[in-house]
Amino acid sequence: MSDHYEVVFSCFLSDDTPASVLAALRWHMGMDDESPDDLDPEDHPYPSLLPGSSRLPGGDIVSLRRTVQESTESGERYEWELFARIYWVDDLALHLGALLDLIAPHVARRGYGGHIRDEYDTDVKTFNFRDGTYDRVQV
Repeated sequence: MSDHYEVVFSCFLSDDTPASVLAALRWHMGMDDESPDDLDPEDHPYPSLLPGSSRLPGGDIVSLRRTVQESTESGERYEWELFARIYWVDDLALHLGALLDLIAPHVARRGYGGHIRDEYDTDVKTFNFRDGTYDRVQV
């Protein structure tokens, strides 16, 4: 029997996030059909943030959008908002580290960036980002 998880990514990426990373995220979210050429198929064998038939209340949600975070005298400051709430089977959890490795260098704000929890548990294991990396998460 498989374990099932609620996985949430909720973070801001810097405006200068490379196009290759944004393309990889769009592919993972089902926004692009083709896997980017520079994405390692061993680490990213299939889209991991693809919304589907969820057993979570409210269903799966994914969003990647560029938004104004601040208006100053010198202009507007943008960041990429990444939000995903996905229902995962345990096979997908094997590739959590690859997703965190992909986005961690581009996270704009330190601290909480999401979590993973067993669907029947109340304890969450958070993704904490800092200085281009993250605290390792044991699933």
